[in-house]
Amino acid sequence: MNHEWTDNEGMDYPWVSDQGDGTFRNPVLQADYSDPDVIRHGDDFWMVASSFTATPGLPILHSRDLVNWTIVNHAIKNVPHPRYREVQPGCGVWAPAIRFHDKKFWIFFPMPDEGIYVTCADDPAGEWSEPWCLAEAKGWIDPCPFWDDDGTAWLFHAYANSRAGIKDRIHMRPMKPDCSSLLPEECHELIYAPHHPYLEGPKVHKINSWYYIMAPGGGVPQGWQVAFRSRNLKGPYEEKVVLEKGSTPINGPHQGALVDLPNGEWWFMHFQDSGPYGRLAHLQPVQWEDGWPLMGVDFDGNGIGEPVPAWRNPGVVVPGIVTVPQTSDEFTSPKLGLQWQWQANHEETWCSLIARPGWLRMYAQPSAGADLGRTPALLMQKFPARTFSVETLFECSGETAGLAIVGGGEHVSLALVAGRFVLQINGHIHCTMPAPNGPVRLRVTVDNNATCTFSHAAATGAFTNIAPAFQARHGGWMGAKVGLFCFSNGHADFAYFRFASGTERNFGR
Repeated sequence: MNHEWTDNEGMDYPWVSDQGDGTFRNPVLQADYSDPDVIRHGDDFWMVASSFTATPGLPILHSRDLVNWTIVNHAIKNVPHPRYREVQPGCGVWAPAIRFHDKKFWIFFPMPDEGIYVTCADDPAGEWSEPWCLAEAKGWIDPCPFWDDDGTAWLFHAYANSRAGIKDRIHMRPMKPDCSSLLPEECHELIYAPHHPYLEGPKVHKINSWYYIMAPGGGVPQGWQVAFRSRNLKGPYEEKVVLEKGSTPINGPHQGALVDLPNGEWWFMHFQDSGPYGRLAHLQPVQWEDGWPLMGVDFDGNGIGEPVPAWRNPGVVVPGIVTVPQTSDEFTSPKLGLQWQWQANHEETWCSLIARPGWLRMYAQPSAGADLGRTPALLMQKFPARTFSVETLFECSGETAGLAIVGGGEHVSLALVAGRFVLQINGHIHCTMPAPNGPVRLRVTVDNNATCTFSHAAATGAFTNIAPAFQARHGGWMGAKVGLFCFSNGHADFAYFRFASGTERNFGR
């Protein structure tokens, strides 16, 4: 197999990991699925990821082979605290863990200012319970439940230095097996590792009578993956770095999920920080050597794995169908597609897909003024590739509606405002021009450096580019997003929201 890396220049949308010849290329998800956790249940793989203040939250993706993924659900409708009626950058739902126990699926997720929350379901694609607070705590993050063979249950977690002033410790606390509450017994400090700064994201496994804690060290974006092991759950633990950047261009490979297959194979899903594109999900083969998981391939011979650019597909019983998470939307369903999220807690009345069948009607909501990024009623999607274009056609009965990109505290929008096209960057008007009567089209093209160029057109005919271009950025541990809005009053009707490759510009139905 060829292990040569290539750069991402000219990468077209959609990014398809499965090459159709029994191999895949990394990343398997070229989109911002931060802090991924994955479990296998039978022949199905289920993945969850951080969602911060975006709602619906806790996206759930399904795969049959760890390579091809589809969004199937969200575990929470809104973030379970009233403060998230407003955008709270850097807060909300952080790194979750998903597990199967006692015939139920469980998701533990942290809200670093509020505590540790739990939700459960009989079917990941079905209805999840209202989340409950397992423990009110400031600065506890990255929870992982563990049920031992003797029936005891435990909560493992790390700390957010920004809240707790701790960044290099893993604690274990006794928990009721039904996850209803923690027990009053004293907690155990399992790992104190100042030589692994920003130790976080613990995931706990029991394999061949060994207890393993997989945890990322070193922080984002330059960290590494550490494995800790012990014959006793309470330690002491020995350690080994099992994945690092090494000679590859994949920075900070860590924080993810160790998964086994029925045929005995093991795999590791982790993220890579890619700036404005967010945290992208990579898949690594795992080999066990002397009781330690070596993730990826030890290219430089130092005993530590490094990320692979491509590999053979996992040896599953039923190969997955080549697919990518949903993106384009023709608005023909009575419900919003699962790829859409609002910027904060939302109301179902903010939009309708039945008021004008075949169109998305967005009812005008208040904006945050010049700071578009703090407006809850932005309907957004993740960047799905490094180069792509998005086009929408819409009619506006109110004053302001259009297309926006938000990220890193910076934002740009092209809107129809009282009959004129207006380009705003970070709240400042850069261009205004007359708009035609009737439906109009807006488009944004994103190049390989996340530079965004907006353009406009009538319902038919050529597009006109608008200067200046805008450099998208990441922020609040999230990548940039693209989407729609309607402010002031009235409503706007959108006929479609179509992605195309950055070079083909094919938006036809």
